Amino acid sequence: MRLPLIKPEALSEEQRPLYDDMRAGIEKNFKGFATIDRNGALLGPWNPWLHEPKFGGPIWELTKAMSVAPSLPKPVREVAILVTGAHFRSAYELYAHVIAAEQRGLSDDTLATIVAGQRPGDLPRDQAIAYDIASALVNGGVLPELSYRQAVKEFGAHGAAELIYLVGLYCMVSVTLNGFDVPIPEEERG
Repeated sequence: MRLPLIKPEALSEEQRPLYDDMRAGIEKNFKGFATIDRNGALLGPWNPWLHEPKFGGPIWELTKAMSVAPSLPKPVREVAILVTGAHFRSAYELYAHVIAAEQRGLSDDTLATIVAGQRPGDLPRDQAIAYDIASALVNGGVLPELSYRQAVKEFGAHGAAELIYLVGLYCMVSVTLNGFDVPIPEEERG
């Protein structure tokens, strides 16, 4: 990892409020995978964001906006996030969101197929649309009109927009994780 973890007692005045807000949000919304080490340092993308509060603060605000009371079903969100993480081969993102997706009922076969960069053939319609939207967006170019219309029909205009923004956010998360070489927590490797 390129950035050292920041223990709470080493936080600057600029970092402290962001740390407090991130820690509270992490403890409430991101469960089941390692997010905070035994010394209280934040893991995953939160550590790089904490190192640069000028950039990390706004990214955290977007993360909260996308995480608090989402309109999309949780399995749909996880499919889109995993497609994005698989595209970028982002180790921590895949580690965390495979666990989250398991908690939301996605099967091991489905998860293994998505993580391998392939589309499972037995996805329910809403998850298949999320897969197709995320896959099209991470592979570049304009989202095909038919895919967009399917998303609007399935999730409404707001839900389709939420799905597009979610993929964009997790592109940012993946690039952050890869850029700073953020690993899966050591105790979680197996």
